[in-house]
Order: sequence, then structure tokens, then C-alpha cells
Amino acid sequence: MKSLLFCMLGLAMTACAPRKAGNVNNGSDELAMLVGTYTDGNSKGIYTFRFNQETGLATSLSSIEVLNPSYLIPSEDGRFVYAVSEMNDTTAALNAFSFDKETGKLSLLNRQPTMGADPCYVATNGKEVLTANYSGGSMSIFPLKKNGSLEPVDTLFEGSTGGPDTERQATPHVHCTVFSPDGKYIFATDFSADRILRFVMHPDNPIPHASLEAVGIEADSGPRHLTFSPNGKFAYLITELSGKVIAFSYDDGCLEQIQTITADTVAARGSADIHLSPDGKYLYASNRLKEDGIAIFAVNPENGTLAKVGYQPTGIHPRNFNITPNGKYLLAACRDSNVIQVYKRNEVTGLLEDTHQDIVVDMPVCVQFVSSVNNL
Repeated sequence: MKSLLFCMLGLAMTACAPRKAGNVNNGSDELAMLVGTYTDGNSKGIYTFRFNQETGLATSLSSIEVLNPSYLIPSEDGRFVYAVSEMNDTTAALNAFSFDKETGKLSLLNRQPTMGADPCYVATNGKEVLTANYSGGSMSIFPLKKNGSLEPVDTLFEGSTGGPDTERQATPHVHCTVFSPDGKYIFATDFSADRILRFVMHPDNPIPHASLEAVGIEADSGPRHLTFSPNGKFAYLITELSGKVIAFSYDDGCLEQIQTITADTVAARGSADIHLSPDGKYLYASNRLKEDGIAIFAVNPENGTLAKVGYQPTGIHPRNFNITPNGKYLLAACRDSNVIQVYKRNEVTGLLEDTHQDIVVDMPVCVQFVSSVNNL
């Protein structure tokens, strides 16, 4: 199998380790849950809930008006939330909120333009916030102030083209930006060029530098979302166009491809999201456009390879999903069914069972968990 390795140039940033989305107190059953939506219909913006990760039941808390908050992420301590406004013009922005975990109330701190259209992904390490700007074909970097608010865009990095799909890869698209688990690197999926960009973080240089190298993947893949294993030894990429999961070994900034396995067996060209169970034993990948659902894979703990064990049909257009910190539930945001479906996970087999405890939200597209509410 062809090895894909890359070692690259520098991006000046903090040496702080990355903040993980939904970092929670596993000792509590009660979580605060945030839901991002598209506001083309009846949605106001972001909705908050109390979610019990033992019973799978949700209780509505609050909401706040914001345009197209299609992706959001909480800070590690849950005090702040960063959400995009996915707009295809100069109003595209990143919003910073303070967050009251007990009441679910969000309060706007400030908003900064992303300088790239259709921001669709957010990541933070507690010092900076990154956005992937899909139509802008770029990654934006925002330094954070001590009060959680955003400085203006510090740097833009642009993706490129080169993929064979003359319609969907005709212009640059950056779809995902993540910090590596060791806190030393940033990875960005360059959708239209069928590659992953890497940037090195230097604590002693405040000025980011564009990277000149990348890891290439098979043409016509359309790399979308990237996630790392809990032990930091492996990474997994979902490709939107080819509908495959690509497994990599990871070591100090270098990715080496070890396996490719199909998640979308009907060539729908709409694979979307990817997550591992908290124990790292199972991987889940969502598919849209045809036979919508979630492919389920067992993870070999020794070498990180995958074996498909099942497929769970879902509602229409499961753009995003998330797994509770205790691993008992998977919540699928089904945009065109206007529900978040709550599935109980079999922690032994990895398979999913619909609890029929749907959470009704207009056009939900992002689910995140934050620390326990009231320490119950």
C-alpha cells in the first residue's frame, strides 16, 4: 500500500494543547447540549438543552438568534461557545458567546468577519479559533482575548483545486480544520485538491506561515472531516465524494495511510461526518443523499484498521452527529427531517438502536456537549 507521509513548514501559534469539543465531566449524568441549525426556515439559531446521558432524554433550556450557526464548538471549560454564521457573502462571520451551563443562556460577546464565505467548521485550542470557509476556500485564524471574545482575523490560508469533479471541485473548498492531539499541528481538509494540509505551530513566532506541502489522497475523494483516535495514534478521514474512510497512523505530525474502506456503498457522493466512540473501539460515519444513515466500524486496537460491522438507517440528511461522553448514546442531526434522533449504543457490538426519543428542531446540523449542569 502506498504510504502517504508528509512533514511540513511552520504555522506560528501557541504550543497549548488543543481543546476538545464537548469536554465534560463524565461523573455527571446531566449534560448541557448545544444545537446549531440553518435559519432558512423556522429556526432562530442556536438551541440549548439539558441532556441526560443515562436516560437519553432532553429538556429544552434556551435559544439565541444568530444567522446560520451551522457549526459550533464550546471552550474546554464550557464558559464560551464559538459558532459560525455560514453566509455566502461578506456577512459570513464567527460569533463568540458566553455560556451559562445551568440555564443554557448564551450571550453574544462579539462577532468577527471570517473573510471567507460559508464558514462551516470551527476548532479551538483555547488560544486561537479556526474556521474552515467552504466557499471561500480558506482557513481563518482568530486570536482569543482573555474574556473569550475574538480578535479580528489574523491570517488566512487558502486551499486550491485539482480534483476531477468539474462541478463540485471547480473552486477551492476547505471543509475542516482540526488541532492534532499533541497540540503541535493543525490539519485542514483541502476538498477540491484531494489533499490534507498541515501547519506546524511555533510558540516563539506569532506570525503564521503558509505551508507548502500536503498529503495527497485518491483523486475524486473530496476530503471532508478528520478525527483522531483517543490515544492519538491514529487518524480517520471521511471523504464526501468517494464515500470512504481512510485510516492513517499518526506520529508527531506525520500521517501514513494504512487502510481505505467504504462507508457509502451506493455512490451517493454525500458522506458527511465521522466520530469515534469515547473508548476508541468503534468508528461511525454518516452518509446523505441516498440511503441516509450511519456506517459502523470496529477498530483494531493494535493497528487502527477498521472492519465494517453494521449500518444504521437514519432520518433525512444526517449532516452531523455526536456521541455522549459516557458512550451510551449517539445523537444524529437529521437536517431535512427536522429532528435530532437519539440512538442507544451497544457498547459491546457498536450497533445502534433508535430510542424514538427524537428532539424536534428545525434544520439541525450540529450537536455539541459541554460540562455537567448543576453538577447533578
